[in-house]
Amino acid sequence: MEKRDLTFDTNEGKFNYRVGAIIIKDKKLLMIQNDCAPYYYSVGGRVKLNETSEEAVVRETLEETGIKFEIDRLAFIHEHFFYEEITREHYHEIAFFYLMKANTNMNLVCKSTGDQGAKEHLHWLPIEDLDKTHLYPEFFKTKLLGSITGVEHIISKE
Repeated sequence: MEKRDLTFDTNEGKFNYRVGAIIIKDKKLLMIQNDCAPYYYSVGGRVKLNETSEEAVVRETLEETGIKFEIDRLAFIHEHFFYEEITREHYHEIAFFYLMKANTNMNLVCKSTGDQGAKEHLHWLPIEDLDKTHLYPEFFKTKLLGSITGVEHIISKE
């Protein structure tokens, strides 16, 4: 039996439990965009039932990049309340964002698809230009500019 994603619909919107990978190399951040989305989003995805967030981020990065990244450490816990830009669904999302150890020789291969089945593509975005980029989570635009110390809890209501 396939493990189920920890996401479900309610009368008031959708609950989503996800993980995100923060992969930085040469002052650039690895992000994903799919053929249907006007924005970039973090490498990662939904946590499955009976899976830890750490197991999920390693699995998701492997699925989306073809590389089994090691976790450096947890960096952000994000409670995000928003309307998804494409579907206009109301989301209550809890996400754990992990700093990952970037390998020197990364031969990235993206074979994954987004929620609507659109082909995904990996992009290296210069961290200093993130403020001019349409991306989620938006806190990446400021929080990744300096050194990341400890674990930060962020709440965003849109």
